[in-house]
Amino acid sequence: MKNAGKVGAFIAVLMPGLVGSPGYAQDAEHGKSVFKACAACHATDHANRVGPGLEGIVGRKAGTVPGFRYSNAMKNSGIVWDDKWLNAYLESPQKAVPGNRMPYPGLKDVTDRADLVAYLATLK
Repeated sequence: MKNAGKVGAFIAVLMPGLVGSPGYAQDAEHGKSVFKACAACHATDHANRVGPGLEGIVGRKAGTVPGFRYSNAMKNSGIVWDDKWLNAYLESPQKAVPGNRMPYPGLKDVTDRADLVAYLATLK
């Protein structure tokens, strides 16, 4: 019990870091407005345009939309689209999947990206 005070002080110092901040609540409605820039190439249903249709993207294996001609890099990426992968890909497509064909430099704004990912998750 001699060290109980030290342990308590140690826990008190660590707790704020362990609990973390509440973070940013994603706004799918704002993400829908961010998506307008994507709509030139991507549909929100299964229709393929310059890019593949995005309906059902969350949980889908990359490079598998029927009728779309993917790069070998995308087909062989092994990615299953989830929040983490979508965020990384939207931030820097060439960094996330080197050799993919999407001619997009990336969405640098963290909030816009989170909101866009939230919107994409609604496309079921």
